[in-house]
Amino acid sequence: MKMKIFSGVATSLIATLMTSIWMPAGAVAQNAPHCISPAESVQKRGSAPGMKVQLITERPGVVQYAVIFSTGDEAYSGLLDFAEKYHVTSGHFTAIGALSSAVLGWFDPQKKMYCENPIHEQLEAASMIGDFAMYKGKPALHTHMVVGHRDGTASGGHVIEAVVSPTLEVFVTVDPIPLQKKYDPATDLTLIDPNK
Repeated sequence: MKMKIFSGVATSLIATLMTSIWMPAGAVAQNAPHCISPAESVQKRGSAPGMKVQLITERPGVVQYAVIFSTGDEAYSGLLDFAEKYHVTSGHFTAIGALSSAVLGWFDPQKKMYCENPIHEQLEAASMIGDFAMYKGKPALHTHMVVGHRDGTASGGHVIEAVVSPTLEVFVTVDPIPLQKKYDPATDLTLIDPNK
């Protein structure tokens, strides 16, 4: 009797493995990622009440800030708030720190959507880079991040959400000439247009 049960379990397991290995092209896996439009990907998903800003350099043509986030702050939303409050029309930044969770995305050009990769664990923000430009009269943010897991492996992608724990240290350089973004109908993205 035990042999029959084992045989049935083994057959079921092998069938499941073979189905997942030999899935036909174009088939959708049961755990397909949640995808959102580019317009949805730039929406604020939280707030950053613990964010602190310090001016560190101000001279003709060069303005730099340290933007420091605390536990529970949502960094993407906070950086948009910072850009609006300090009238950033063009700039770039780098950051390091740690997060309690993140939602990173990768752009699927066929779908014209960002497919989300939510990560719910303590993470090292090993590298975060991005830029600011103007779109329809408001600052727009584009940022990517690489996060480190406990075992030393890494994940990366387009930042949709980043919840800080315990800190994220962002160093922003404000550029003297405003940059504008323009809607690109081929991708549904807003892209920097250097000729505007």
